[in-house]
Amino acid sequence: MTGGGDGAVGAAFLAAVKPLVDAMGGEMIAPGQAGPDDVVLAWEGADVVAVRLPQLAASLDHILAALERKHGKPLAELDRKAKQEIVRILEARGAFSVRHGVETVAGALGVSRFTVYNYLNREKQA
Repeated sequence: MTGGGDGAVGAAFLAAVKPLVDAMGGEMIAPGQAGPDDVVLAWEGADVVAVRLPQLAASLDHILAALERKHGKPLAELDRKAKQEIVRILEARGAFSVRHGVETVAGALGVSRFTVYNYLNREKQA
């Protein structure tokens, strides 16, 4: 997947970037396979890797899955305070700018859209 330069440096760069790409739900591809919407990362003047970013809706699913792993159980099983914190985190990450974001989050939390809106409004009043 490296595009040039020192192989050890390229491998170290890939290892350093991989956690970020994984957290975003992206995919690392060879620079030569990059499309117009991919981000090519260079190190010391050489293209090392291209990152294919996920569609926003897929990102939201990825974020919800990561939050579920972090909490060690389905988000619907969390208490109200934890669910409110999840909504705050998701709002900060732009989850509600995604089409059907509120519905997707409500389904994951096992609450109604109205409840998600209440959690959002509570944050704005605090």
